[in-house]
Amino acid sequence: MKRTLEFVIDCGQENMDVRTFVRRYLGFSARILTALKYEGEMLKNGEPVHSNAVLKAGDTLTLTLLETGEAYEKADLPFAVLYEDEDFLVLDKPYNMPVHPSPGHDRDSVLNAAAWYFQNTPDFVFRPLYRLDRDTTGALVLAKNKFAANAKLTKTYRAVCEGETPESGCVNVPIGLKPGHKVERCAGIGDEAVTEFQTVKTSGGYSLVDFHLKTGRTHQIRVHMAHITHPLVGDQVYGGRPRPPKGASDEFISVLRKFDRQALHATMLRLYHPISGIEMEWHAPIPQDMVQLIEVMRADFEEHKDDIAWL
Repeated sequence: MKRTLEFVIDCGQENMDVRTFVRRYLGFSARILTALKYEGEMLKNGEPVHSNAVLKAGDTLTLTLLETGEAYEKADLPFAVLYEDEDFLVLDKPYNMPVHPSPGHDRDSVLNAAAWYFQNTPDFVFRPLYRLDRDTTGALVLAKNKFAANAKLTKTYRAVCEGETPESGCVNVPIGLKPGHKVERCAGIGDEAVTEFQTVKTSGGYSLVDFHLKTGRTHQIRVHMAHITHPLVGDQVYGGRPRPPKGASDEFISVLRKFDRQALHATMLRLYHPISGIEMEWHAPIPQDMVQLIEVMRADFEEHKDDIAWL
């Protein structure tokens, strides 16, 4: 979407050229500067300038990025909005919804849902700042313009894993496409991948675990946890088969066997707003299917409870 920013230059920025102001003072990328040159406009006191123009105290610098909207197929699919402003839409992605259309999911992706949501915005461009797997739920942020796409962010994921995981750890093992497969990944080949984790609760052969990613490989958490023999509950691709512990209740066994997706949720998103400079944070509530799974686990192993909350 079109976005215009306006700045009044003060004494501390005097004698900077526009390039230095945009790149160093505002912290925008070289790609943004190039877009301003060729796909937008830069005005000093209302007059077009080049990036080497020198700024003086009291000057007004106006930066505008234009966009041409793309034609997306729209679908009226609801999603919960966690936050929205002129630059970002933060949504809570539901289960069984890919971020982009894919075979078998041509019209039920976040893209299709967002196209419906922004159907009255002719210059809308779908721009997620990261992807979540189709069956992974939680916080997902869309940048509404190219300035916003420059945002820096961190995320926390929460998952239910098989086995009793260590108190904390770091898996530093490459991840690449599994030979002979188009989607499935494997550990030990490919690109660098680093996953940090901390156990929130472990009991009765299952663990509730938080994750922070240092890299962003496809299926990273799922592949790394399977690699260290703690696959995610419900992850049929990477080994998370139902394995009720000895003595488990009928209710626990039933919930576990019916859980048909990886138990993984993007629970927290922290973003440094590239325009306002404010650090912002959002939390996506644990979805009901995971809540039920965790609750029956907690009830089954009540004798192991402590002061740490499961949710």
